[in-house]
Amino acid sequence: MKFGLRLRGGLLATLIMFGAPVVAPVGAVFVSSSALAQTVQSISVEGNRRVEVETIRSYFKPGPGGRLDQGAIDDGLKALIETGLFQDVRINRGAGGQIIVSVVENPVIGRVAFEGNKKIKDEQLTTEVQSKARGTFSRAMVQSDTLRIAEIYRRSGRYDVRVTPEVIEQPNNRVDLVFTVEEGSKTGVKSIEFVGNNAFSSYRLRDIIKTHESNLLSFLASNDIYDPDRVEADRDLIRRFYLKNGFADVQVVAALTEYDPEKKGFNVTFKIEEGSQYRVGTVDFRSSIANFDPTSMRAYSRVNVGALYNVESVEKSVEEMQIEASRRGFAFAVVRPGGDRNFEAHTVSVVFNIDEGPRTYIERINVRGNTRTRDYVIRREFDISEGDAYNRALVDRAERRLKNLDYFKTVKITTEPGSSSDRVVLIVDLEEKSTGDFSVSGGYSTTDGALAEVSVSERNLLGRGLFAKAAVTYGQYARGYSLSFVEPYLLDYRVALGLDLYQREQKSNSYISYGTKTLGFSPRLGFSLREDLALQLRYSIYRQEITLPYYLANCNNNIGSAAFNPSPAFAANNGISLASTSGLGCYSDGEASLPVRKELAGGKTLTSALGYTLTYNTLDNNKNPTDGLIVDFRQDFAGVGGDVSYLKSVIDAKYYTPLVSDIVGLVRMQGGMLNKIGSQDLRMLDHFQMGPNLVRGFAPNGIGPRDLNPYGTQDALGGTKYWGASAELQMPFWFLPKEVGLKGAVYADAGGLYDYKGPTSWTATNEVNAPGCIPSSVNPASTGTCTGLVYDDSKVVRTSVGVGLIWQSPFGPLRFDYAVPLTKGKYDRTQEFRFGGGTSF
Repeated sequence: MKFGLRLRGGLLATLIMFGAPVVAPVGAVFVSSSALAQTVQSISVEGNRRVEVETIRSYFKPGPGGRLDQGAIDDGLKALIETGLFQDVRINRGAGGQIIVSVVENPVIGRVAFEGNKKIKDEQLTTEVQSKARGTFSRAMVQSDTLRIAEIYRRSGRYDVRVTPEVIEQPNNRVDLVFTVEEGSKTGVKSIEFVGNNAFSSYRLRDIIKTHESNLLSFLASNDIYDPDRVEADRDLIRRFYLKNGFADVQVVAALTEYDPEKKGFNVTFKIEEGSQYRVGTVDFRSSIANFDPTSMRAYSRVNVGALYNVESVEKSVEEMQIEASRRGFAFAVVRPGGDRNFEAHTVSVVFNIDEGPRTYIERINVRGNTRTRDYVIRREFDISEGDAYNRALVDRAERRLKNLDYFKTVKITTEPGSSSDRVVLIVDLEEKSTGDFSVSGGYSTTDGALAEVSVSERNLLGRGLFAKAAVTYGQYARGYSLSFVEPYLLDYRVALGLDLYQREQKSNSYISYGTKTLGFSPRLGFSLREDLALQLRYSIYRQEITLPYYLANCNNNIGSAAFNPSPAFAANNGISLASTSGLGCYSDGEASLPVRKELAGGKTLTSALGYTLTYNTLDNNKNPTDGLIVDFRQDFAGVGGDVSYLKSVIDAKYYTPLVSDIVGLVRMQGGMLNKIGSQDLRMLDHFQMGPNLVRGFAPNGIGPRDLNPYGTQDALGGTKYWGASAELQMPFWFLPKEVGLKGAVYADAGGLYDYKGPTSWTATNEVNAPGCIPSSVNPASTGTCTGLVYDDSKVVRTSVGVGLIWQSPFGPLRFDYAVPLTKGKYDRTQEFRFGGGTSF
């Protein structure tokens, strides 16, 4: 359908009134110079239905003396046309020079409808188009809306879309507007190429950008859809990556896109000019501010001599220095980095210049676009407020914090001039996004079996920046629920308060003979000490009890008793004759180990503990790291009330570094220690239990001290000390597309768990047959005393080598490992193949 709009009047009226020989648009009649003497009251209006006469007359502004001159008539005509209320406007001359304004009003839109749209809902399209129900119909606006709808589809990857507007005439000068959409198929990115990249492979660079190539699993994601804005953002990501790795002269010259009609998709090519790689030659500090010692800023520099020149390190150093200068009372200090390149030595001499900046203050902070999020939730991310000195470093930090909240699609902070030359207005433009999640998760591992979880969470509860989550877990060996709540700004301080309520049930399986039930509550406080350093303080209180099948805890020596309930399978597997047990009927049905049964006899146990975690994190990517260090150090002190007391210390450090040809090296060190506090004995349940989480190739609870009773369940007892070391190489499969997400790994592990300090005997009742009492052929039990725990606690170093397959699948991270133990303890249990993974969908 074709659209056109004839503008009648304008400057042509001026020429006609002065007798100029011009050709006017068809149907246009203009007043002559005799009309110049008319007033506004001399204007009559024809053809109007909805618009009042006085409203139309108001567009004609008289000059001095209340007379209409030619300029006023011309301006009034143009203003009426620009309102969009009229389909046609004419000015004619009546009798006696009277001005007659004849109008044809645009129809009113009765309804706006969309047909054929399946991928984008009516509600979204309604908010995007300018034509609205009960609004004025404008052909120009309809044409603009048509293009807008097509652009929305193109942004979602459907470049074959066709949008056809249809106008349906209705009585009383009303119309219905219907947009018919032919959506077409998705237009994906068929190939991504890089030109000019010598230092980094195309495989590595594809890991940097957000745009991915289409593949068989693309229907589960949307990053393979061509989006010009995303491609442009990828250019900056590539540039930033090179700048982080010493290429100070890098330029991403172009991102060329070409539509391939045969493949029905786009080919994207990034053209890169890398330049040379530089290292830091020297680092210097200079100041033009009186009484300001520039060398005092050295402690805040993250730029080190000899290291690769890293623009991000320079930027973070500038931010830290400028903030520190402000704290010292130099509110207008500005840190400007400079660098002199030595092209022969490939070094950069970095200089931080500290100067007095313009004395500019913040007049206002205007927040726009937050329809749901409260203003104070946004403003509290600023370390500055109205009336403070303008500090660009603090503004950049606030922008970064707002982006990290993950409440908004876009965040942009700009400045506008204030009421005077020394005032600026900060404009915070936001675009909100959905912050609620409903998740159904599933997983399976050789350790925990099948597992499913349903959870509902909200990151921005009630627009107040609160986090809340409720989850229910049901699995083959694990069940429970959890409720979590986080207030990120406790009492308006940058301290996060978290509350967790949970209930968990762990069932017995092939690795442990007993089950546990735990009900607990844990409040915690989180502090961000630096961008790479965080501290968490916590208090935990939980009630725990052990559950056992009856036949593992009956301790009945009388084989003729009806209470005796042996396990035929256990007896058969161990060559035990149930007819003759030689006084060991208590074990003939697979009795649980002494520490387990002591916990069972003791009933429910209450643990009350204080703890903290200190985390240092410099990883480049928390989900798929290739460079950086993360260290967790945790300590928990139990004994603040409750039934148990101990001090548990754990450290876990992982270091990632890129090697050659996209191979990433990983070194992991871990260790832990459990110390007895006071005179209270340690429980077996509080000991460390290790397996593949320490040395791969071993079964869960497969390492360390173990009950040696040949007729019992031979439970793992755990240890009070452990250490572990691992070296791993992760490498891509270069023959597979990057988007498949498959990587291989080879590794070697070593570690040990030892020093069991749990119970070996305890006084039960005056009857040997009492629950929990375990007779033994090694240490015969006396009446009223349960003894006889014989266990292995050798300090053997366990080692293994193996290979792994890592898949960052659309179903979540999956990992398959096959490891072969090289050295092991005599009673350790191995498990060469291991699989684990999960997802949310």
